[in-house]
Amino acid sequence: MGKLFGTDGVRGVYEKELTLDLAYGLGQAGASVLGRNAHRPKIVIGMDTRESGNALEQALARGIVAVGGEAILVGVLPTPAIAVITREIQADAGVVISASHNPFQFNGIKFFDGLGFKLPDAVEDEIETIVLEKQAVELKEGGRISQLEKPEDLYLNHIKQAVKSDFSGLKVVMDCANGAAYAIAPAFFRSLGADVVVIGDQPDGKNINAGCGSTHLQPLQHRVVDEKADIGIAFDGDADRCLAVDNVGAIIDGDKIMNLIGSSMKAANTLKKDTVVVTVMSNIGLDLALNAAGCKTVKTDVGDRYVLEAMVAGDYNLGGEQSGHLILLDHNTTGDGMLTAMILLELLKQDGRDAKALNNLMTVYPQILVNARVENKKKLDYLNDAEIQRRIQEVEAHFHGQGRVLIRPSGTEPLVRVMIEGQDQNELTTIASELAVLIEQRLGC
Repeated sequence: MGKLFGTDGVRGVYEKELTLDLAYGLGQAGASVLGRNAHRPKIVIGMDTRESGNALEQALARGIVAVGGEAILVGVLPTPAIAVITREIQADAGVVISASHNPFQFNGIKFFDGLGFKLPDAVEDEIETIVLEKQAVELKEGGRISQLEKPEDLYLNHIKQAVKSDFSGLKVVMDCANGAAYAIAPAFFRSLGADVVVIGDQPDGKNINAGCGSTHLQPLQHRVVDEKADIGIAFDGDADRCLAVDNVGAIIDGDKIMNLIGSSMKAANTLKKDTVVVTVMSNIGLDLALNAAGCKTVKTDVGDRYVLEAMVAGDYNLGGEQSGHLILLDHNTTGDGMLTAMILLELLKQDGRDAKALNNLMTVYPQILVNARVENKKKLDYLNDAEIQRRIQEVEAHFHGQGRVLIRPSGTEPLVRVMIEGQDQNELTTIASELAVLIEQRLGC
């Protein structure tokens, strides 16, 4: 992993890790690399509602202009909208200023290529090297800053094509997380016929994700019950993820949404290779539910970029994470909360059963997590320890496909995490604790 780019762009506390000078440098380097074959590289810039967004936008734009590029400002819009707009206007790249689900003190800068895909590691590394090593870039005249009129229409008209029915008769409570979707999502879903009650639509620059949105579902749960709504929808700060709440206030997480959409696509014969791409942290209940519907799963490391890489490599069209990042490649190139919500509402409207019944179609198996303390230099040694591997195989065999063991070294602490899923929580706790003790005994602390 580079020093600047993480799994979702460059991110940090504004004016500490993420400064205006860094944003300017990223604008210069990004335009130089991504617009290499263009006479005047065109780069779309969008953002969420954080108070630091405008200053970072201007710094990025100045960097783009300095190398002769055109910075096209589209203002506050969801991350997936930037991917669509970049592709629709045939720009060379898109940039989103957002720290997604993080508090307002954080912000981030992430790039899309001209097709709306997140950048490969090699391209991010090239941009990062220019910035960190202060390499000279060719300064050019003729750069400019422009604004796109009604950019949201390009996005909304695009995703609207993903559904065929309207949402009349559905009462929806929608939590916009005081973030990027606050201005466009409620009106859009009303235009499709839904009766929409909105919360989290009063951003002040500091309240993004604060006690609201997909990371804080309690207000939505209560409001759905109070309003006697059919379903609740929650976005995160940049609206690239979506979680839901059923009509009795129970959470419909990303795994359950993937089960519903994946099973529906399988029945309609639109799920490529009958396969859904998930991460290793998805609940085993998702595997079992999808298997019962005739679907398979492919597993990746945690992170939507790894999900997308596997989808592109394997030619799959549905993937996602438990957190609500769902990628529907037939319609967009990145996680898209509003698109996910549309398809979920259409499924609810057409199915005839209520959201509670659909929510209960997948059983969530208990997960037990126990940490084993291991020196950083030994965190991967469990992979080659015969006794640890033998015990893992014994546990897997014991579950007969109704449970699993997942061992993951911590990325930041001297720990190996032991996660076990199955039907009996007391048994899981015992097995996980014993396995953690074995790892500590074998590898030392």
